[in-house]
Amino acid sequence: MAKEVIKISTLIGSGSVCDGDFRCTGSARIDGTVNGDVNVDGVLVVGTLGKVNGDVFAKSVQIGGEVVGDVKAPERAELTATARVLGNLTTNVIVIDENAVFQGSINMNQEVPERKEKGFAFRKAVKEGKKSASLAVSEALKKAEGDSEEIKTEEI
Repeated sequence: MAKEVIKISTLIGSGSVCDGDFRCTGSARIDGTVNGDVNVDGVLVVGTLGKVNGDVFAKSVQIGGEVVGDVKAPERAELTATARVLGNLTTNVIVIDENAVFQGSINMNQEVPERKEKGFAFRKAVKEGKKSASLAVSEALKKAEGDSEEIKTEEI
């Protein structure tokens, strides 16, 4: 699969520091430091020397440097092997290379169905000490009425 060519319209070079929010209507590459939120209409590339201390909003991102803040990239987010992201990530497609550092949660813009795992109610009730195991199993079986899946129990 061929790599997509990205036309960069704005570059924050190595050694440059931007104190405050940064906005770009095209695509951008950051090899310096931005101390503020970054909002890019196109693709944002954070080079291996790049650092963002703030939230990032872009159509898609390729991160090889450091981002300390939340990242929202509706189309795609790629964290290369040198990436360090400390914050939550929201995207439809995620690629995280081996050795990348990511600390946060990922939301892939998918609707989450209601939790229907039958063993969940059982484990929760027993762990909280509110019910005996046999009463919890009985209640879980009643909730599962008409369902053909077996109830999963595990050692607590």
